[in-house]
Amino acid sequence: MNVQSFKLGEDWLTAGKAMQIVNGNLSTVLSETTEHKITKSWEIVQNIVDKGHPVYGINTGFGPLCTTKISKSETNILQINILQSHSVGVGDPITKDIAKLMLILKAQSLAKGYSGIALKTLNRIIWHIDNNAIPVVPSQGSVGASGDLAPLSHLFLPLIGLGKVEYNNETITTKTLFERTGLEPIALGPKEGLALINGTQFIAAHAVKVVTQLHSILAQADVIGAMMIEGLQGSVKPFYNELHALRPFKGNVHVAKRVKKLLKGSEIMEAHVDCEKVQDPYSIRCIPQVHGASRTAWLHLKELLEVELNSVTDNPVIIDEELTISGGNFHGQPLAMALDYACLAASEIGNISDRRIYLSLEGNSPGVPKLLMNDTGINSGYMILQYTTAALASENKGLCFPSSADSIPTSLGQEDHVSMGSIGGRKALQVIGNVEKILAIELLTAAQAFEFRKPLKSGVFLDEVHNAVREHVAFADKDRVFADDIEKGIAMIKDQTILKVIDRVQAEHNISLKTKHSEEFENY
Repeated sequence: MNVQSFKLGEDWLTAGKAMQIVNGNLSTVLSETTEHKITKSWEIVQNIVDKGHPVYGINTGFGPLCTTKISKSETNILQINILQSHSVGVGDPITKDIAKLMLILKAQSLAKGYSGIALKTLNRIIWHIDNNAIPVVPSQGSVGASGDLAPLSHLFLPLIGLGKVEYNNETITTKTLFERTGLEPIALGPKEGLALINGTQFIAAHAVKVVTQLHSILAQADVIGAMMIEGLQGSVKPFYNELHALRPFKGNVHVAKRVKKLLKGSEIMEAHVDCEKVQDPYSIRCIPQVHGASRTAWLHLKELLEVELNSVTDNPVIIDEELTISGGNFHGQPLAMALDYACLAASEIGNISDRRIYLSLEGNSPGVPKLLMNDTGINSGYMILQYTTAALASENKGLCFPSSADSIPTSLGQEDHVSMGSIGGRKALQVIGNVEKILAIELLTAAQAFEFRKPLKSGVFLDEVHNAVREHVAFADKDRVFADDIEKGIAMIKDQTILKVIDRVQAEHNISLKTKHSEEFENY
């Protein structure tokens, strides 16, 4: 298989491409032009050291020690010390894929040629990516400015022979890695340690995962919501184009169009077109508005993230021989606020899903029994599954307090406003994980309600989705250990089973769920 190459520092990096590199479907390379820019930047740093003029982080101390001048002979020791002294992370390690993302994102930033890094140092980082030798990085300890100092320090300890890595499915010391591979520690030059640990790669790596996983639950929530509409005999009118043209938020229009297409050709819809029901509860009727708002939040994060993935975020920045700027590109605020917004957007998908689950249990839809089971009394039916979704939805609400609303001064007041974006990124992924579980339970309850509409058929999409669910989880006519069903449902959500069914149906029947906003909402 021929793997395409991504030119670090030149090609436009997106969340999707970053994940392709993580999964080995895209390789990283440096062009001659990029190598020249990197070397030129490194030479400027050497000249600064030779001239002796004080430049922050090159021949001065760091943070509150910025006025302490460092001699030429000590500049190399300074870079090693900064990696060691800043490696103060605690907590469980981040996942291997997020740590690998951090390496990829840092390599992309350094390859821009404004960081004063040596080419051999960047090539070693690329070696770690290519050989899947991924550093072990604790999850806690970053305040999100001046960059993600603690996690980035742990990420690059292996460059100088310290720390641990995950390699060939085991966690080993870097010393052991060197013994097995023949590598030796890198001798870091002036500015290199600071270039490695200044930056937003911990926050941005989490944001890549948020963009990827939030997109998945948004796409699946539309399908599951449509199945619940069928099961509870909801109306299709709230999804009409004529309504959303009067309030054309992109996310709302996109969701409404998708759901309407999912319901097209449904015998179930036709069977109650003249019923006396005037309107549905909000959790059904307002799917375009609620799911759509979360879609819009996702789009906002995606757009900001792409700017960040293609930026230089360390400090100081080497512009040219005459201009070195000590600024604040390492500050995580731009992503921190957007991650808090995305966290809320994910939580709301779980919140409205829990409401639909509750609605399905009430027994107010003709033909669908209370608690989704005919013989209740001796059986509790699906009642207790909603307890679980209520607990998860409540937990998510507690996690939605915006991390970026907080700031605690550090570095003896030199760094007196920080973003806490690292915490926001971690929380957003927690919330998304909970929503996956909520959607899994809605998938089970929607499929159960859908069953009571037989022998009527839905459109080709939802019938095939229902068949796929039944391949994993049987119809329940009496109580059983529903935790087993839930685990299967969660596996389906994580594996995107229903989205694969949707793709297959589109290909087999030559029909499409695309909308005029699909390119924005489906490409990342």
